[in-house]
Amino acid sequence: MHTRASNTITIHRRASSPASRRQRGVALVVALVLLVVITLVGLAAIRGTLLQNKMAANLYDRQVAFQAAEAGMRAAMAKLASDQTIARECDQASGGGLCYANPFNDPNLPAGKIINVTTGNDPTQFDAGALAAGQPQYVVEHLGTGVGSGGQQQNATCNSYGAPCVPQQNGSKYYRITVRSAPPDEIGNRSVVFLQTMVKLGS
Repeated sequence: MHTRASNTITIHRRASSPASRRQRGVALVVALVLLVVITLVGLAAIRGTLLQNKMAANLYDRQVAFQAAEAGMRAAMAKLASDQTIARECDQASGGGLCYANPFNDPNLPAGKIINVTTGNDPTQFDAGALAAGQPQYVVEHLGTGVGSGGQQQNATCNSYGAPCVPQQNGSKYYRITVRSAPPDEIGNRSVVFLQTMVKLGS
């Protein structure tokens, strides 16, 4: 009877030293710190990009509103040249009262004196288009009548010393036009631009 010897393989495991375990722990901590730093840098870059996009969008929106307000100013001047009855009376000598610097902030401003610029091709009209927040509005105010000096080449007034002038019999009427690019209560968070100018009608 033959007995077959079995081959036995013995595996000797080498126990890791405490120093090697500490090295692996330090490497893991360093890797985690680097991962956190890279994540923070990425988030900062994303935040900066989003902020730049918002700034560019706000600037573009304001430019569109500014162009709409300018067009509204031209329409208001064209309308005033043909119809002075649209003006609100701010001349105390004519029975008017004191008017706000911005008439849109005046709680006593009659609603009918806020004029909407209609769409069309007439000089008194303007189409703001789809990019604008809305149609511009304006308020015209009559500030009074003033008597100036005669002559187109004369720079001095009649009150200046030695100014040879002939007082005008019919004084010029002075108007103030205030325009806003769109009604603020209808456009949400879109930009609103206000423009104001003085207009003299008459000789």
